[in-house]
Amino acid sequence: MFVESFIKYLECERNYSSHTLEAYINDLSQFKDFVNGGSALDPHDIDAVWVRRWMVSLMDEKYSPLSINRKLSTLKSYFRYLRRNKLLETNPLATVQGPKAGKPLPKFVKDKDMSTLLANDNYGDKFEDERDKAILDTFYCTGIRCAELAGLKNNDVDFSSQTIKVTGKRNKQRIIPFAVPLETTLRSYLHKRNSEIEMQSDAFFVHKNGRQLSNSMIYKIVKSRLATVQNLKQRSPHVLRHTFATSMLNNGANLRAVKELLGHESLASTEIYTHTSFEELKKIYQQAHPRA
Repeated sequence: MFVESFIKYLECERNYSSHTLEAYINDLSQFKDFVNGGSALDPHDIDAVWVRRWMVSLMDEKYSPLSINRKLSTLKSYFRYLRRNKLLETNPLATVQGPKAGKPLPKFVKDKDMSTLLANDNYGDKFEDERDKAILDTFYCTGIRCAELAGLKNNDVDFSSQTIKVTGKRNKQRIIPFAVPLETTLRSYLHKRNSEIEMQSDAFFVHKNGRQLSNSMIYKIVKSRLATVQNLKQRSPHVLRHTFATSMLNNGANLRAVKELLGHESLASTEIYTHTSFEELKKIYQQAHPRA
């Protein structure tokens, strides 16, 4: 009963995505199975000892510290909700700490490799080629998320002001500028799309049948195109988001400006890219300096 109302609160009041809601439901269900073997979970029976035992069991199952902390965050959010709504007198998780985990540095594509990837001779004259290049270039030049790109509508792209209106997490909107190179790519794609495709939606990026591209299809396109980049272990739209942020900071952009462009709520989320930039500087130093 309490779990259902909690999930409803996240959906209606916090505007969490269906993907996030599913993760919360799975985490709470997993904890319920651990405590009661699948029976209904009574939060009044839970204390810090139960939670620590659960974390130990997750460690035994080889869950990473990052995954365990995410699950613990779900549980803490749930009990804070219960406490705030006076369904519990105390929060048993107030003093519980998760395992320490070092954050892995974001993977990104170097600028020279992106220039090679976006070179015209890598693409044919088919509709899919024009579209795929436009998708990659938009990720690289704006740093938007996969779902944000999939959700772009025709009227979100304003060529007169060279801006893109992006609807991000929890329906928050932001405006991202773009320059002539991306404008050229997008206009070329639109010319191809409008002359060959019978539109079935107002989506900006579409299939050949005119319907909006799904997140999974965009992921497949990016993964396939990034396969040509050597020594790149991760190939996803988020890698291109990391590439945008890293490139901006490497070329002197203000950290707070990058935060706004990425749509981060906290500056701490953006600061990880400063570590990436520093690691890149270290590599350059070690390669170039005779006493490195």
